Amino acid sequence: MNALQFQDKLLSLQDNMRHFALSLTTNVEDAEDLMQDTTLRVLNNRDKFKDNINFKGWVLTVMRNIFINNYHKVVRMQTVIDDNTDPYNVPLVGEGGLNTPEGTMDLSEITQAIAELPDTLKEPFSMYVSGYKYNEIAETLDLPLGTVKSRIFFARKELQPKLKHFL
Repeated sequence: MNALQFQDKLLSLQDNMRHFALSLTTNVEDAEDLMQDTTLRVLNNRDKFKDNINFKGWVLTVMRNIFINNYHKVVRMQTVIDDNTDPYNVPLVGEGGLNTPEGTMDLSEITQAIAELPDTLKEPFSMYVSGYKYNEIAETLDLPLGTVKSRIFFARKELQPKLKHFL
């Protein structure tokens, strides 16, 4: 894809980008800023786009990642530390997680819910969660790509009611 085609394709996604940005930020001005940041990042990283990848998915993933990074930056900036506090006992942002008793219970509950999936759904879903791409899963399991995508979709749908308290 040449530079002009790339730019045309990006411009044709502006409505999708605006809608997704609004769903992330819930603010028109922040959504416009996010769209602008995303457009610049996509144009600057044009060389990283592979022609066999879903362009819209790639662009919206870039947008989501920028939003998440900006969110973490804001959280870090808003962390206030009292000068009278012992600096070695200040709770860190994001402290907790899997190494806490609650995190261990959460992980075991999630693992149990995945283990209860039918094998036809569990195997592709587990591979996807482990970081495999759809096409890698399709090759490994010798399944059509569409079948892999639908099984992962159905696994998510089956897990949602079981794990709704984590959302």
